[in-house]
Formats: sequence, C-alpha cells, structure tokens
Amino acid sequence: MAEQRYGEWVAVRPDGHVAELVLDRPGAMNAVSSAMARCLTAACAALAEDRTVRAVVLTSTHERAFCVGADLKERNALSDADLARQRPLTRGAYTAVLELPVPTVAAVHGFALGGGYELALSCDVIVADRTAVVGLPEVSVGVIPGGGGTQLLPRRVGAARAAELVFTARRVAAEEAAALGLVDQLVAEGEDRAEALALAHRIAANSPVGLRAAKRALRLGHGLDLRTGLEVEDGAWRTAAFSADRAEGVAAFNEKRKPDWPGL
Repeated sequence: MAEQRYGEWVAVRPDGHVAELVLDRPGAMNAVSSAMARCLTAACAALAEDRTVRAVVLTSTHERAFCVGADLKERNALSDADLARQRPLTRGAYTAVLELPVPTVAAVHGFALGGGYELALSCDVIVADRTAVVGLPEVSVGVIPGGGGTQLLPRRVGAARAAELVFTARRVAAEEAAALGLVDQLVAEGEDRAEALALAHRIAANSPVGLRAAKRALRLGHGLDLRTGLEVEDGAWRTAAFSADRAEGVAAFNEKRKPDWPGL
C-alpha cells in the first residue's frame, strides 16, 4: 500500500504488517499545533481500525528533532478561552497514540521535549540514537506536562526520579537518558528509525491476537494490586487462548513450520 497522508503534517507508511506513523512538520520541528493534533488523532484512529497492522513505529522526518512539544508560537496568540478549546484536541492526540491497540515503538533522535517526549512515552518501547535529548520542561514556561508525562514518567523511572526531572525541567542527553531508563535502547547516530523498524518487524512476526491481548494485559494491569492484575491477565489470556491464532500457533509448533496467522 502507498503512503497515506493525514492532513499536511502526518503520514502513515505501511510496510507489511508494520505501519510507520510519521511526524512530518519539519518547518516547526514537529511542534504540535491544533491542526497537527487533529492529523495525529485521525491517523491513529485509522491505524486502530486496521486489523492488518501488528506494530506501529512513530518516526520523524526532521533531522534534528523527533518533536519539540507544543507549538508555543501558536499558544502565544491564544486567549484563555482559546486554550480551553484547544485542550481536547491536543489531549486527544496523545491519548490516540497511547491507546493504539498494537505494540508501538518510538524512534527518537535529536530533541524530544515536552509533548514530544510524551508522545514517545505513550509508546511501548523507545529506541533513541546518540543525538537524542529528552525532557519535560513545561514548568519552565508556566504549565505542567499535559500529554501524560506526570503519569507515564513515574511508571518508567519511579516517583522520585520523575519528580526531579519534572521539577527541574532539565534536558537529558542520550547516554544519561538510557542509564535512567528514560529510553529503552540506545543506538548509533542515525540508526534509530532502522532499529525501531527492525524491532517492529520482529514483533509483527507474532500472533496479532496475542500481541493485542498482551498489550491490553500489560497496560490495564499496571498499577493494580496483584490479585486484580491477575484477573486482567486472565481476561486477556482467554481472548487469545480461544482464538484461531492459538490453534494455528500450536499446530505450527507441532508441525515445525512458521505459523500463518489468521488474526482471529
């Protein structure tokens, strides 16, 4: 399938069972404006409905930035009433990435700041190259992280570390980001997209039903008490265990062949 554009600044590029979700607003380092938020939400809605997609990679066309966060030039012209009206649009974009039902991988290079880093945090795995600089600097401009940062970052690095990073608004370079767990894989400069796509293809080789169920269990069970979390897991297990994918997977294992997943 050919590339599909969602407005001017977001594209989806299919590659087998992997879809590349592309941030393509190079003139503003992918700053998230109201229009771009709408584009991102629409693209994610289409991806969520596409049962042929088993993994998504979030990438950037800008050479020096993944995404620099909110479009502060646009924000500077907004009244309080305008900002209130904009909030559902921007929040919806971050939520759309977070709630994609398939595994997602962020390919980060250059600046991933504020809402840009929150887009990466909304993914399941973050692959970053050595040029990456991440952070949540919102308190330095009088707001707080509003794309999930105050909730997603503590789940990655713990409450105290997240508090230090949010309260200081500091930027973290790639080596320290990897050491602190702010990113998951650190790769050579310029290799983030290729490595993220390779990882996504390894993921996509597995059962589409199993992948969706596993993501649901991981996301919904996190933070629950153990007993409740195990109930979430059991529900997701049943979704996969009584599927055509499970039957095909077991048959392929016993017949010593690659499975041909029905995705049902």
